[in-house]
Amino acid sequence: MNVERFAVVASRSPDAQQALTEITSRYQLCDPENADVIVALGGDGFMLETQHRYLNHGKPIYGMNRGTVGFLMNEFRAEGIMERLAVAHRSELHPLRMTTENSYGGRQEALAINEVSLLRQTRQAAKIRVSVDGIIRVPELICDGVLVATPTGSTAYNLSAHGPIIPLGSNILALTPISAFRPRRWRGALLPHDAKVTLEIIEQQKRPVSAVADYTEVRDVASVTVEMDQSVIINLLFDPEHNLEERILNEQFTP
Repeated sequence: MNVERFAVVASRSPDAQQALTEITSRYQLCDPENADVIVALGGDGFMLETQHRYLNHGKPIYGMNRGTVGFLMNEFRAEGIMERLAVAHRSELHPLRMTTENSYGGRQEALAINEVSLLRQTRQAAKIRVSVDGIIRVPELICDGVLVATPTGSTAYNLSAHGPIIPLGSNILALTPISAFRPRRWRGALLPHDAKVTLEIIEQQKRPVSAVADYTEVRDVASVTVEMDQSVIINLLFDPEHNLEERILNEQFTP
């Protein structure tokens, strides 16, 4: 891709700030609003924040790892950034749109790039009715929670909850229970990317549940719908030798 100007944003970690100083001394940078590409320095959490912050700008984001895991990040090197950006591979992603409703009919929406998760708020397990495209699939799921994950989010909370890793181009979402008590044998489901998931809270006053879209939390929900928003596009850039599809594939063979 043709890159003439790029901006750099960095997390507050010492490693990221040191990398920012090093890049600033080598290149003439611009503001994110005027850049062709935004370079993010940090870990996966900071990359997620950067994607949300510039969601409406339509700018490709190229991450360099100055955090811990760095699954969504490229290797950090201060030299040759313009050359790397010129040959970087683009991955186009779409977020999930979460719509919540409380017992009084109040509605709230939020976008999730990784996952939408429902979590119990008290010591008692949650009871959740799970429907897909208007058909009840699990009449009563007794659990700590349940989540819907995108392919990029499938290696995050979803994997920790023993959900499947999803290849990027598979057009699939993961529906994964969190510490399910009943039905014991249900381990979740793989859904088409255009599925609409409805999660209704049973006994919501006695067993309150919160809903979280990445890091936007709504408490005491009565029902939650989750579906992919194809109108919102997120562009991530990766070095050719270490693209996102290859990372997701490698993760499935990592001990």
